[in-house]
Amino acid sequence: MAYTCNMKRILLFAIIINTTAFAQTSVHRDPAIEQMVKEVSSDSLKSYISKMVSFGTRNTLSSSTDKKRGIGAARDYVLGKFNEFAKQSGGRLTAMIDTTTIAADGRRVDVPTLLGNVMATLKGTDANDKRIFLISGHLDSRATDVMNRSIDAPGANDDGSGVAAVIESARIMSKKSFPATIIFVAVSGEEQSLLGSGYLANKAKKDGWNIEAMLNNDIMGSNNSNETNIIDNTRVRVFSEGLPAFELDKNAANIRSLGLENDGKARQLARYVKEIGERYVDNLDVVMVYRNDRFLRGGDHTPFVTNGYTAVRITEMNENYEHQHQDVRTEKGIRYGDLTEFMDFEYLRKNTALNLANLANLSKSPQLPQEVKVDVKNLTNSTFLYWKAPASGKAKGYYVLMRETASPAWQKKFFTTQTEMRLPYSKDNYFFAVQSVSEDGNEGLPVIPAIGR
Repeated sequence: MAYTCNMKRILLFAIIINTTAFAQTSVHRDPAIEQMVKEVSSDSLKSYISKMVSFGTRNTLSSSTDKKRGIGAARDYVLGKFNEFAKQSGGRLTAMIDTTTIAADGRRVDVPTLLGNVMATLKGTDANDKRIFLISGHLDSRATDVMNRSIDAPGANDDGSGVAAVIESARIMSKKSFPATIIFVAVSGEEQSLLGSGYLANKAKKDGWNIEAMLNNDIMGSNNSNETNIIDNTRVRVFSEGLPAFELDKNAANIRSLGLENDGKARQLARYVKEIGERYVDNLDVVMVYRNDRFLRGGDHTPFVTNGYTAVRITEMNENYEHQHQDVRTEKGIRYGDLTEFMDFEYLRKNTALNLANLANLSKSPQLPQEVKVDVKNLTNSTFLYWKAPASGKAKGYYVLMRETASPAWQKKFFTTQTEMRLPYSKDNYFFAVQSVSEDGNEGLPVIPAIGR
């Protein structure tokens, strides 16, 4: 069954095929994930943001010791929420502030500054599963002058919304257990040139963290735009890089020869976010944007893709620049500033649920199938794929995904319990991928086949 332009419709059905029979069935919503999605609360999200705004400013250069105002007070608040959730986790959730001192750089840091990322780690239950899934938002805020650390910079949407999504996901998921590990992080220093995420990504790379996917959330809680005056809380964007920033020189020849310019790991994650998000969240269309980020802007996923990790940015569909990077003021009847009054908490609820559903589905899935190959030793009008079982985690079976080379989304899904499949479609005309599927029906990320002979 081919996907239509409306992904909401496509996700209602999948073609399930095994080696002996064809059958059609509805796509399964995992009841456990469905329940977690229902627990996402717009009131909770509003309470987190109201508290963060109450600190006046969260500029990275503001006070780290004042208990009522500045970035330090905000960090302590988020840490307190994580520690509160840890009490309901059966010892699986632990929290900390990971600090480092950033030297003055003559650009956006004028004095040595203590940088702190607030992190909560929900340890996976499978000791053999080393995968990490990471969700982030940035805690720091800014006014018009990024160096002004004393003026009010409420940062309700940029990026109180992303941090609220992180906190709410931790609240709900800390009560559950997952085979893989999940890290919830509120980074600092984003407005000072991605310093907190850069520090974390470099640390992860140095220490060999197996981060399989990172969801970065930045500006995701407002439903309208200036200039065009569009109001819409039914669409959200996911940005993903095309050609990989990491070691492109080593991979360019293979990408070019196989036509995989649109099939990097970040792009696969974006497709996954769209499918799973629209499966579980009603009245929300996930719009894939084929760019790593917006013009003149940068997000905390970028240091991760630069270090070779799979990461995307999730952000609202219509941005209002009167409420970003602005001093709070009124001019010519226009109210400027990133204030809570300009947010849509039902929209933020849906976007938070999008994150939670994806984190849960990923963390419940088996590990990736190993050594996925497509046989090219003969000229055929069929395609033979084969692979090995995941290194850890029980797979009920596998989905083989297929789409035409010009299609942005997977169009057909074939299920098998075997570790091979022959399809009556030419490998010259289609792209394929393989996903592991758990006993509960949770799919992992797609793996594009290498050439096998």
